[in-house]
Amino acid sequence: MENQLENQNVQPQAGYKPRRPDNYLVWAILSTVCCCVPFGIVSIVFSSKVDRLYDDGEYEEAQMTADKAKKWAVISAASAAAFVLLYIIFIVAIIIIDGPSGLNDFLK
Repeated sequence: MENQLENQNVQPQAGYKPRRPDNYLVWAILSTVCCCVPFGIVSIVFSSKVDRLYDDGEYEEAQMTADKAKKWAVISAASAAAFVLLYIIFIVAIIIIDGPSGLNDFLK
């Protein structure tokens, strides 16, 4: 709830800058290396823009770009998890259909 309120109040009040949004660069790099490369690259591109936008005074755009970087890092991790889950289901299906010898044939 507090994070939602912070995202809504990105306009500076009385000459104060809003808090710099997290650029999620570490998460973007980890999701690229460990998960899904295409979605992780999109996350890296968005996260690399956040600091420049903030420094240029485009606070709302910086927050929206940070949100996009986070979204694509999560999509990258979720797609990798879905791939692993589908692979496990595939292996279990081979074992159920052909028995353990079917898995041995598959692994050869």
